[in-house]
Amino acid sequence: MSNIFDFKLVFTQIPNLLLYLPITLELAIISMILGITLGLLLAIVKIREVPVLKQIATFFISLIRGTPILVQLYIAYFGIPMFFKWLNYQYGTDFKVADVSGFIYAVVALGINQSAYNAEFIRAALLSVGTGQIEAASSLGMTYFQALRRIILPEAITVALPSLGNSLISVIKGTSLAFTCAVVEMTAQGKIIGGRSYRYFEVYISLAIIYWVITIIIEQILKLIEKRLAIPDQVANYVPEDEVRA
Repeated sequence: MSNIFDFKLVFTQIPNLLLYLPITLELAIISMILGITLGLLLAIVKIREVPVLKQIATFFISLIRGTPILVQLYIAYFGIPMFFKWLNYQYGTDFKVADVSGFIYAVVALGINQSAYNAEFIRAALLSVGTGQIEAASSLGMTYFQALRRIILPEAITVALPSLGNSLISVIKGTSLAFTCAVVEMTAQGKIIGGRSYRYFEVYISLAIIYWVITIIIEQILKLIEKRLAIPDQVANYVPEDEVRA
């Protein structure tokens, strides 16, 4: 049976894969920060109905959500260097494309991908804040952005947190495609290990276990954060997300 499936190998190679966990987490966290920042800007543009920018934001969100992340990674990896080469040729600049790490291309692609989804999550959360509170802030002389920072965002974050948590889990799993940008994270290292031993199935089982455990840890952390941020009346009636689904 060991010739078909080596059960012991599944667990013995996990430590080798975990050596690349920091790269996976770094890639995911930076991409998520970029995704939330761009998503917030896109959400504000759509809520405020800024002329021209709203149409651009709507088109951008539709385009990103309508194309696979793998294609976006390839476009970033091959397209961004072509753009800088064109700038060098057109304007005589001396930007060295070879000095840019594939990590940067992966962050850009993953961050932009997440921003399109986060924009809708954040927009819904911002719109959930009562208009009466915004009008009260305006009557006190606050600008929209002052009210956004002091009133709207603190309340909206409790609404957006579950969706943003799902986005974080999604981007962590999305980092498994970063090998297309020549980034050696856990999945890429798994492919390397599998190529040495020809035990690809065991390697992918090991990777599945690691990603599953990471997801469980993140879910538990998010539940604690949700309880901390919840309004006292909501805490008494708090029902975990998994129980709601059940």
